[in-house]
Amino acid sequence: MAVAILNTYLVLLFLLVHFGLVRFNLFWKASPAIVMVLVLLGLLIPMGWGAPQGTALVVRNAVSIVPDVAGEVTDVPVAANAPLKSGDVLFKIDPTPYAAQVKAIDAQYKLARTRLGQMTELYQRDAGRGFDVEQRQSEADQLSGQLEAAQWNLDKTVVRAPADGYVTNLALRKGARVANLPLSPVMAFIDTSNTIIGVEINQIDARYIAPGQEVEATFKFAPGQIFTGRVESVLQAISPGQAQISGTAVLPKTIEAAPFIVRVRLDDAEFARRLPAGSAGTAAIYTDRLIPTHVVRRVLLRQVAILNYVNPF
Repeated sequence: MAVAILNTYLVLLFLLVHFGLVRFNLFWKASPAIVMVLVLLGLLIPMGWGAPQGTALVVRNAVSIVPDVAGEVTDVPVAANAPLKSGDVLFKIDPTPYAAQVKAIDAQYKLARTRLGQMTELYQRDAGRGFDVEQRQSEADQLSGQLEAAQWNLDKTVVRAPADGYVTNLALRKGARVANLPLSPVMAFIDTSNTIIGVEINQIDARYIAPGQEVEATFKFAPGQIFTGRVESVLQAISPGQAQISGTAVLPKTIEAAPFIVRVRLDDAEFARRLPAGSAGTAAIYTDRLIPTHVVRRVLLRQVAILNYVNPF
């Protein structure tokens, strides 16, 4: 933008000198440098405070799918990168041992309930002891809890999608054996129910940003288009500001003015849902300060949107 303004001024100055409207004296010779300084101090530098711009990135929550029970996989009905709804079946585990466990505990539970009824009836007729009733009640309660746990294990042989999304990089196949170990996920599930868009803003430009302010963004995925939105929040922590337990003293070289992250939400929810995770772009935030600079930022952002047709970086 500074180059465009300066070139426009130089063309105008050339025409004025050419047609003799101004004398090309020392002042007019130095005027391009003066114009550049005025543009920088009066427009471009304040624009970074009033309408900061930064790189935008689309992020989605990824869930590592780990089954709650171990066993042999009998069916994998999903396809990689195919849309799924919350509760759709991801894969099934052989339920035979868990169904057998439910059947065995259920038989013991029914017998315990029968014995409890018998002991209760004897106690009511003064032909039995209250201790025997309490003992049978305790046995029935324990078996009831075991039956609930066994039924839960049986239900977990069918692994379902935790939210709307899709499975990516699917390698699980029928016949594989899976384990319920936290460090052994069997597939990666990408949650599309909530789109996270973060914008990097330099610390010197982030002072006036607040939730609710207008946002415009353009993405490499959709060149030439501008999408409106609003600021959701300014994240209150970044990695350099995170204190971690260690046995070393602070390393001064690690202290740097890293950008802050501003989370934004697009007005076009359907487009935001279709954006692939990892989509990059550029976003501008229009604060309530230095409003005249907003016009220049809007022009610059539209230039970026057009250049996205040919600029892959």
